[in-house]
Amino acid sequence: MLRKEEILLIVYFILVILFLAGFTILFFITYQRRKNKILQEKFQAEQNFKTELTNVRLEIQEATLKNVSWELHDNIGQLLAVASIQLNILNKKVSKENQNGLKEVKDLVADSLAEVRALSRSLNNEVIDYVGLEASVKNEIDRFNRLEVINAKLEVEGESYSIPQEDSIILFRILQEFFSNVIKYASASKLEVKFTYNSENLQIYAFDDGRGFEMEHQETGSGLLNMRSRAELINTNFSLNSSIGEGTWLSLQYPTKIKSNEQNDNNR
Repeated sequence: MLRKEEILLIVYFILVILFLAGFTILFFITYQRRKNKILQEKFQAEQNFKTELTNVRLEIQEATLKNVSWELHDNIGQLLAVASIQLNILNKKVSKENQNGLKEVKDLVADSLAEVRALSRSLNNEVIDYVGLEASVKNEIDRFNRLEVINAKLEVEGESYSIPQEDSIILFRILQEFFSNVIKYASASKLEVKFTYNSENLQIYAFDDGRGFEMEHQETGSGLLNMRSRAELINTNFSLNSSIGEGTWLSLQYPTKIKSNEQNDNNR
């Protein structure tokens, strides 16, 4: 039989061991929580930095595009307008046999002036703010058809509604990047864009029947990264798919329900 003192000593050692074990577990849990918190704060800080960096880059791009828009409108547009006036004056002085040729030049200058102004509007975010996303895309589609660079069409399904101006600009720039790539690289004959309005989101699909490309070779392309980073800024689901000989598909799902809830919360 163990003596009472020995039993108490054993109990004491057991309690000490349990205390140390409990303290170790508590310390480990506290340490892990602190470590996770630090890692989470670091990750959040990195995400905030990336977001701010993207915002600054986009602001610089928008400012540059606006300056280009002003230059086109104020300088090149004015020069073409003056050229048109001069041609009208010259028309009164040329002989009848030369008037047909002069008319062709006048029409060419007038068409160039119209295209410069249309391009100026598509680059200026203030114009996009004013007319809205859908109208801005329609202007681009009409411009492509007028220039006969591609057979383009816009289809709208559901009842249209307005979305925040800042988000409209970002969505338009994504589509503009896609359109630019289609015109420059796809060798496509057809471009289709569809807007589907519903209570949950605005779904935007764009498709071209061009030569397509291998996705794995384009994942790090600046154009694709630019479109994806813009979409992330406004919590828009972005998807781009393509295959050789099958064209390219762009899908955007903009969460209008979330935006509506945010606006309602801000108004309370």
